[in-house]
Amino acid sequence: MSAAACATVAVQLAGGMGVIGQRILAAAMLAVGGLAASGLAAPATAQAPLGLSEAEVAAPALPTILPPRARAALENRILGERLDTIIPQIMREEGIDLWLLVAREYFEEPVVATMLDAENMHARRRTILIFYDPGEGHPIERLTVSRYGLGGMFAPVWNPDEQPDQWQAVADIIAARSPKTIAINSSDLYQFADGMTLSQYDRFMAKLPPALHERVVSGETLAIRWLETRLPSEMELYPSVVRIAHSVIGEAFSSKVITPGVTTAEQVQWWYRDRLMQLGLTPWFHPSVAIQRQGVKGMIEGEEVIQPGDLLWTDFGITYLRLNTDTQHLAYVLKPGETEAPAGLRAGLANSNKVQDFLTRAFKVGRSGNEALAIAQADAIAAGLDPSIYTHPIGHHGHGAGPSIGFWDNQKADVRGSGPIRANTAWSIELTSYANVPEWGGQRVDFRTEEDAFFDGETVRFIDGRQTAITLIP
Repeated sequence: MSAAACATVAVQLAGGMGVIGQRILAAAMLAVGGLAASGLAAPATAQAPLGLSEAEVAAPALPTILPPRARAALENRILGERLDTIIPQIMREEGIDLWLLVAREYFEEPVVATMLDAENMHARRRTILIFYDPGEGHPIERLTVSRYGLGGMFAPVWNPDEQPDQWQAVADIIAARSPKTIAINSSDLYQFADGMTLSQYDRFMAKLPPALHERVVSGETLAIRWLETRLPSEMELYPSVVRIAHSVIGEAFSSKVITPGVTTAEQVQWWYRDRLMQLGLTPWFHPSVAIQRQGVKGMIEGEEVIQPGDLLWTDFGITYLRLNTDTQHLAYVLKPGETEAPAGLRAGLANSNKVQDFLTRAFKVGRSGNEALAIAQADAIAAGLDPSIYTHPIGHHGHGAGPSIGFWDNQKADVRGSGPIRANTAWSIELTSYANVPEWGGQRVDFRTEEDAFFDGETVRFIDGRQTAITLIP
């Protein structure tokens, strides 16, 4: 990244990768080669234009991005740790003896997709996974009823030469263990827990002994808890993943990418896509870039040219090391002679930061998403703010498993927010507040913000800091 790429950003970021995460990444890079192996150059130091301080203009440096082999080694190590620790905990706490998961090639259900090792990028033919708890202090059995093993994570237990009927093999394995509960992923509410298709359910039940039919229950809670739970080793890596997203946003909101009077909002959107291809990364949604402008109602986007005096908004997310980010930042295009955004715009972002604080203070283990929403709304309104809260879990998916805390189109209690907030979960603290900006003739402006955070059961902390000052573009 050149010096021009690091033009004016006033994003105040805190923290970064922990010591353990640094060691993990260092070891992975040593195994397959260093930064040169990834084809990336180290970023240059930014120069401060317009008399602004270095702290106000230095975009966060881009962390080292691992090449594929190092990524795979890291992903597999963490997957093994997740299977060893999370599965026993959630099955025993939820009182489930056996959990059956079924997926087909190119039609992987959300849970199975996160249990495939890095070399098995898809299920093969029909992949069936079984977790069984023998009890009495014995470890959880991890079995795969399929023609192919899964990277040593699951023990193959099907010999097609002896039993050519895969479903009969599954039924025999279950009958031999005679579990009191048999969980399958079926849920009307959560897409993450509805992986058992009708055809597979029918074939499974046709082979399962009738005496066991009444033991079949929904694995909804298992699916949600597996997906939403973050391990300490994942949280050592997450700051680096979010820092990459922050760095790319800092580059997008700079004079390297944006020339006022020339660049369109749509061009910045596609710049994001090009940049991620260069870095060997993928977005999980198409980036958004829009403009708020004095005298114009609402957001304008697409082929609209960015002009001095515009307030820019972006929504951007990446997937890396099986973790997702989701970030919304604001930037202001300086007019000639300006060195900061108008006070009314600065105050608007500060208002949204206050709403963030009210929301994160409302997190409590066991409290529902709906309850957290109501508490945060009441506190923000009592403080004279005009909030809209639509926060969601994040992790294996950008819009992750777990209770939602409001929706942009529904600020009341919602069945999707009825589930409990749990410890060791990651969140996109997504919201906005509205304010009338005096410098824009009292125009009502939307100050959207979104930052990724972690709830340890006691407090919520932002994974890689949050934006507390509007990015400036000369």
